[in-house]
This record gives sequence, structure tokens and C-alpha cells, in this order.
Amino acid sequence: METVEIEVEESGAIKALAALAQVQRLRAFRSLIAAGPEGLTPGAMAEQLGIAPSGLSFHLKELSHAGLVSAEARGRNLIYRANFDRMNGLLAYLTEHCCQGEPCEVTPATGCSNC
Repeated sequence: METVEIEVEESGAIKALAALAQVQRLRAFRSLIAAGPEGLTPGAMAEQLGIAPSGLSFHLKELSHAGLVSAEARGRNLIYRANFDRMNGLLAYLTEHCCQGEPCEVTPATGCSNC
């Protein structure tokens, strides 16, 4: 899978962050990230998250409008996948000026290692 760098502008960052600022959408997005490039069907995701399929459909639509997920028809099923390029573009936007412009490695235990 080829990685394409996506530049995120302020309005795109706001749209993506707003889409993630809801518990079920954040959980759905994290579930798709964990699934990797294979993605998940809405049924599998609804079962995994303990959410009604109709509610999940609404949340997936919001994530899709923000460019964070994509859907592909496979037979009678839809396969949803996280848009890793968009996610990485958002992270790059958020950390663009981190550590006064110096490269920064963020680790879970220590946070930004150059700050």
C-alpha cells in the first residue's frame, strides 16, 4: 500500500477534529485504525462497539464527510477503512510547529522528547 502525504488545512483539521469529538465516532475510528487496511463491515463494527447499526451508520457518514474513513462495496457488504493518509496529514498539521520547528518524537510515556 503506497503512502500519499495529504496536506491538511485549518478548515479540514477543524472538520476532522469535530467529527472525532464524539465518543461513538472516536471509538469507530479507532476500531478501523486497529483493523488496518483490511477494514471492517458495519455489522462487525456494530457488534464490536456494542452500538446499533443505524446509529453506527450515522457516525460512519460523519467520519466519511470529514475524510477520515472510506467505504468500498464488496459484494453485498460495505467495507469501511480508516483513511491513514488523512489521519497522518491531520497529525502532521497538529505537530507542524512542535518543539520550535525541530524534529520531535512523541512517545506515550514521555510525550515530546525534544520539548
